[in-house]
Amino acid sequence: MEEGEYESVLCVKPEVHVYRIPPRATNRGYRAAEWQLDQPSWSGRLRITAKGQVAYIKLEDRTSGELFAQAPVDQFPGTAVESVTDSSRYFVIRIEDGNGRRAFIGIGFGDRGDAFDFNVALQDHFKWVKQQCEFAKQAQNPDLGPKLDLGFKEGQTIKLNIANMKKKEGAAGTPRARPASTGGLSLLPPPPGGKTSTLIPPPGEQLSAGGSLGQTAVAPSSGRLPARLNQAQAGSSSDLSALLPRTTSGKEPPHLGQRKEDGALRGQPLSGA
Repeated sequence: MEEGEYESVLCVKPEVHVYRIPPRATNRGYRAAEWQLDQPSWSGRLRITAKGQVAYIKLEDRTSGELFAQAPVDQFPGTAVESVTDSSRYFVIRIEDGNGRRAFIGIGFGDRGDAFDFNVALQDHFKWVKQQCEFAKQAQNPDLGPKLDLGFKEGQTIKLNIANMKKKEGAAGTPRARPASTGGLSLLPPPPGGKTSTLIPPPGEQLSAGGSLGQTAVAPSSGRLPARLNQAQAGSSSDLSALLPRTTSGKEPPHLGQRKEDGALRGQPLSGA
């Protein structure tokens, strides 16, 4: 035990009873029923301390704290602390006086919870001692510890399914952007159930059967409509109204009448003044 080690308190119980026990005749274990449980030899306080790897069970006076007996424990479970075979509240401990003299006495708790805490405090301490010994061995010989090998063995392969990864990313990704039109302006589709507007051609052009503009078919000298019109266009009043200029009160357009007069004048001789 080193001089610089400090003493820590593991457990304190305010009431414990001490009993004289008969010598054990066989190896079957101690029995608390063989003790005089109604006549304890001493009663006081129990305190478990630890200094280094050794635990100490100290029996002290309740008021003055004077030490009655002390049992050093270097191993648990072991011969220093033994449980009885017929109860969980009684134990047999080996006390020492510091001069090499030893004796076995019985101790007991009135509450099972106190006996449980006494047992667990010793178990936790020696579990910690075992871990410290393992850490010390690993520090001295680091190569003796198990090594974690994450490398591939000979002939070992892995398979990565990248297609599923892309599919999952596409499902949860952003929506696709619409391609921009070359002209800089995008045309909206017509509303549902709507009618397409009729294109009004300029003078000298006409609509073909597909709705496209064609070459003029009106004679420059006559104001008549072309004889060969598409049947669909001829039957449609809206198309004819789009082709012909507006007239007022059923009269023919002024520009067509002017062309007729010009043609009649060309056939007559000029009279001299």
